[in-house]
Amino acid sequence: MEFWIHLTPELLAISIVTLGILWHLISSSSNDVPPLPPGPRGFPIVGYLPFLSHDLHKQFTEMAQTYGPIFKLRVGSKLHIMVNTLDLAREVVRDQDEIFANRKAPIAAATSTYGGQDIVWSNNNSYWRNLRKIFVHEVLSNKNLDACSSYRRDEVRKTIKNVYGKIGTAIDINEISFSTEANVLTSMIWENTSVKGANDRDLAAEFQMIVAEMVELISQHNLSDLFPSLARFDLQGINRKMKKSLKKLDRIFTSIIDDRLEFNSKKKEDAVEYEGKKDFLQILLDLKEEKKESSFNITQIKALLVDIMVAGTETTTTLIEWAMAEIMQDGNIMKKVQEELIQVVGLNNIVEESHLSKLEYLDAVIKETFRLHPVVPFLIPRIPSKTCIVGGYTIPKGCIVFLNTWAIHRDSKYWDNPLKFDPERFLKNNMDYKGNNVSFMPFGSGRRLCPGVPLAEKMLMYVLASLLHSFEWRLPKGEQHDLSENFGITLKKRKSLVAVPSQRLSNVNLYM
Repeated sequence: MEFWIHLTPELLAISIVTLGILWHLISSSSNDVPPLPPGPRGFPIVGYLPFLSHDLHKQFTEMAQTYGPIFKLRVGSKLHIMVNTLDLAREVVRDQDEIFANRKAPIAAATSTYGGQDIVWSNNNSYWRNLRKIFVHEVLSNKNLDACSSYRRDEVRKTIKNVYGKIGTAIDINEISFSTEANVLTSMIWENTSVKGANDRDLAAEFQMIVAEMVELISQHNLSDLFPSLARFDLQGINRKMKKSLKKLDRIFTSIIDDRLEFNSKKKEDAVEYEGKKDFLQILLDLKEEKKESSFNITQIKALLVDIMVAGTETTTTLIEWAMAEIMQDGNIMKKVQEELIQVVGLNNIVEESHLSKLEYLDAVIKETFRLHPVVPFLIPRIPSKTCIVGGYTIPKGCIVFLNTWAIHRDSKYWDNPLKFDPERFLKNNMDYKGNNVSFMPFGSGRRLCPGVPLAEKMLMYVLASLLHSFEWRLPKGEQHDLSENFGITLKKRKSLVAVPSQRLSNVNLYM
């Protein structure tokens, strides 16, 4: 108080004016920074966690009606941002793609990919860019995909023969689709190299079990992700279970790779040149042997194999099941699909990959299935590398940003009659899977577009066309159509589709 008492009136006036100016500058500066997006309040410590439902895609879409097209949620110690409209998604994946190109793998996902050394969960850095470049231009190049067409043909033919042997009995569509896709992928990845003590059918069944376990574990709300200080305790045992699943997968990979390395070593000793097309594994091992900056180590190769096997089988299998369910529910759509197959393929012939580009209506059916039932409803979350602005709101560095593809694909602002399954809408536009039109981005968009799109597109068309051309399909007696959803990192049918096939082709020999 003595300091203020001894101030002269002039000094006191100057001090007051100075403080006023400083206060104005501070207030103005703080007002220039846009606020965080709106959002619901939660409890201390746990945030909004107690209020989250099982059907998060529906819950968050409904919350957007209350809080607006972009809103925030604090769940545990983590800030989550939900983006629910095309315009705001475009700001993320197109306008500020580089800022939002990072990923933060959940603990279970990091464990399943050997510490996040894969394409899906790696950050946007030189390692990821090199890995993606090699995967796109070497492993999944058009040349390689064309060279592997015989693998796809052989496995699809085996599936048709297998289904023919079960005519009149109920077949699990998910199971038959998975085994087909798994066998195609294993043929393309490591051709004739086998796992000791396992036949193809046993291996496909084991893969399906492991993939189901991994997807389920990654889909769970893990307290270790929401409260990092609790991670070391693994309270729900999720990481322990994932390590167990990875151990089973690693055993398969190790057996395959060791066998191939031994084979390569013997050929090298015998001075035998590698003849014919190379499978994916050989391409990766050759790159490793080159010992360039772009080469891999064995663990990184395994992480990439996890991506191929898990993402490759889960996406295709889930989509085929949804497509079959939608087609079987609508007799008019089924009729149009099969009429197109008769016109392009003919009942005295089997489907070949050369037919696929001419199946325009079936292509539209698949795209409409992706629209109404996006396999990854929130896409893989993005982590901004610096604080930025989206939709007029501040998005802090390091928060977790979700793109609600499920909501965007059903937005009446961009889609006429959005809840109706209507393949015709895709006959009227040129939309593809590259995510250039953000209103339709089932595989993502921008830098983080899924690199496996070319293979997935081929397999979806080939398997669906073959099943629908070779057989008539009906539900088992007493069963009703069920399109209810089961939310997770992938959006699966709550109840597996079981259907009964009957012969459709004129010549029995076409099934052999």
